Amino acid sequence: MTYILLFIAAAISYFLGKLTLTGAVTGWVVAALIYAGAGYMGISLLAVFFILASLATKGRGSKRTSGQVLANGGVAAILGLCGWIWPQHLILFQLMIAGSLASATADTLSSELGTVYGKRFFNIITFKNDERGLDGVISLEGTLIGLAGAAIIAITYCLFNGWSIPLLYIITAGFIGNIIDSVLGATLERKNIINNNLVNFSNTATGAIICLLLFSL
Repeated sequence: MTYILLFIAAAISYFLGKLTLTGAVTGWVVAALIYAGAGYMGISLLAVFFILASLATKGRGSKRTSGQVLANGGVAAILGLCGWIWPQHLILFQLMIAGSLASATADTLSSELGTVYGKRFFNIITFKNDERGLDGVISLEGTLIGLAGAAIIAITYCLFNGWSIPLLYIITAGFIGNIIDSVLGATLERKNIINNNLVNFSNTATGAIICLLLFSL
């Protein structure tokens, strides 16, 4: 039944112009895998990311493609599958899912809203003033907005799992993942060595790895 509801949600996103047709199909697969390994908690995390991302990009009129869906949710989907295959490590995989989506949320909000509300923009590598909207250009306001987005994901996770140290793990993962995204944007993406989807995938992978490392301490 849940998989049918996820399919309906993907179809609604398509008809509302949030996703392309292939993006909607890919989104359903991603959501299904996350649900398989993280249940309603995982779906809630994904839903929070999708809602915040949609609000942040409202008015741009762009639909998310399958590539963009995988860039932001592919890592979480892989971890969901891992949680289903190896349930003995489910707590870790679910924490890593939260870390990956916290990074995706932080990046999306800081990029979209930071461009709007930022006052001083600088290159994350040189710390010199740089042009608003370019890859690797950040602002204090955008960074703080991204941190708030990661915190919302962390709070959502804790609503299902209780209030404990993972709250800080997830926020930290989101923050570091967002920074890595900007570093890759300022270096490899500007030189056209990698594209934005690969940068975003690396960002979410970083968030997951940070949670793994902190969990293992």
